[in-house]
Amino acid sequence: MVGAALPRPMWRGIPAIWLAAALLVLVGGCGSSPPSPSAQQEQAKPAGPAIPPEIQDAADKLLGSETQVLLFGDLAKTGKQEFLAANIVPKTPKNDIVGTIVTRAVIAEKEGDSWDEIFRCDEYLKNKNGYLGLTPIEPITGWRLQYEQDPKKGLMLYLTPVKGTADAHVLPIGVEWNPEAKRYQSLDRTYEHFLSESPNLSNVRSMLR
Repeated sequence: MVGAALPRPMWRGIPAIWLAAALLVLVGGCGSSPPSPSAQQEQAKPAGPAIPPEIQDAADKLLGSETQVLLFGDLAKTGKQEFLAANIVPKTPKNDIVGTIVTRAVIAEKEGDSWDEIFRCDEYLKNKNGYLGLTPIEPITGWRLQYEQDPKKGLMLYLTPVKGTADAHVLPIGVEWNPEAKRYQSLDRTYEHFLSESPNLSNVRSMLR
């Protein structure tokens, strides 16, 4: 019994030069695929100013080697040099919280040849006079950090406690330079009036309302 004739492959009869040209087009197309949106954003993101070694060294001394300097310059509009640095939690599948999440942050001011810490955010919010108003009584291990530079007021920080997942109902705590007190202090819930510090954490409770 004679078997049925197998169909001829489609490429038979096509000139070899045409096949080669088609393969070149396919290979070229595979190698020139457009970058992903995230990659395009990374490419478009402008590089920030280089961090002077002196500032990076000072930040490392305050927060350790895994420290990122976020801002430096006359941040409080006082004529003195300052920097804002933080330990930033890297983005992972488990950490998909929107924004910059930090475990610790500091503002340091240059005094002579040294850098003095004048504000700290770790488990609490503090300056040299004590705990800032509205700092949570319970220790906080992570904060969402937002900041902006006002042309007149200078650096404005907004710190939101993060416990596991972001809570949209938790209001950020505002921190600014108080030109009358000459230090960074927290603001009330209207973000218009400065709150005093307390050397005792328990005394901060009355400011939480």
